Amino acid sequence: MSDTLQKLMQVLNQRKNADAESSYVASLYTAGTDKILKKLGEEATETIIAGKAGDKDQIVYETADLWFHSMVLLAHNDIDVDNVLKELDRRFGLSGHDEKASRSKK
Repeated sequence: MSDTLQKLMQVLNQRKNADAESSYVASLYTAGTDKILKKLGEEATETIIAGKAGDKDQIVYETADLWFHSMVLLAHNDIDVDNVLKELDRRFGLSGHDEKASRSKK
């Protein structure tokens, strides 16, 4: 699984040097953080709508869009997907209540 995420992250980083006219991702980078966040919000909303409808295929499709645009945000901020995976590993086996309580102590 993480191999796919790593390959995608490589492509997203390569797109930083691409022409915004020829690359959707490059056009997002050129437009800046606000545009990336707007797209991420749109994809989150579409994922919520798909979840509410209970259409499994649509949930998968919209979740893929959400993950993709989340990774665009990561790449835009020079954060590797491995950082997110490490954070998920850190949380593994930790109750949600305990993890949330640990955040308030930071």
